[in-house]
Order: sequence, then structure tokens, then C-alpha cells
Amino acid sequence: MPETPQDVLELLQTLLQRAYAPYSRYSVAAVVRSKSGRLYGGVNVENAAYPLSRCAEQSAVLQMVSAGEREIAEVWVMSRGQRPATPCGGCRQVLIEFAPPSLPVHCLSSEGTALHITLGELLPYSFTRSYLEED
Repeated sequence: MPETPQDVLELLQTLLQRAYAPYSRYSVAAVVRSKSGRLYGGVNVENAAYPLSRCAEQSAVLQMVSAGEREIAEVWVMSRGQRPATPCGGCRQVLIEFAPPSLPVHCLSSEGTALHITLGELLPYSFTRSYLEED
């Protein structure tokens, strides 16, 4: 079972404290490691108009793309409580835009439970740019 690097774990724990979840009270933090090795973090940001809320994974990917990078090498997601949260369906689709199905996704709980899975296992038969490039 892969061990979470200490710098990633510390970043996740710091980010989890910064999540803005006044409605669901379900804080989530995410870190993506780009192909260059750089880490980008994000948190969930809720909004009273619920559809305008953003997930932590999306926030982290937006940070990466804003920095000029386009390839994700690894992802960590941490939620409060005992059960680790997996990325939602929308976040899975955002991740597959910048990563292969073999992308390691590490889902962690703040209490130490972990699920290590690939993006392809989370999102089988994903819709990718290859569908848009067909003749």
C-alpha cells in the first residue's frame, strides 16, 4: 500500500482547515502532482446557490492549469471523518481531461483510512478528447 509523502500529507491537512463548507459541513482538500513534480492544492468552496460550488479536486486542477501545466501524475483527496471520499463524477471527468486512466488516486480520511485506486477504476469507459477527434 503506497504511503503518502509527508509534504503532501501536511499540505492536505493544512488545506482541509481552509475548506469553505458552511452548508454541508463536509470539508475536502485535494492535491495534484503535475508531471513536472510540482504540487497544486485546492479545497471545496460552497456557495448558497449550490450549483456554483466547486470541489477540491477541481480547485487543485484549476491551480495547475493556471500555472501553465497540463498533465497530472498523481492525486490525493482528503476528507474529514473515518471514511475516505472518492472524487465525485464531475471531478473524475475533470481529472481524465489531464491524466491517463492509470493515474493513481489516493483517497484519504483525516482519521487515517485510505483507498488507493486508479482513475480508470473510478471512471471506466470515460468520455475523452479521443471521441471528439474521430472522423
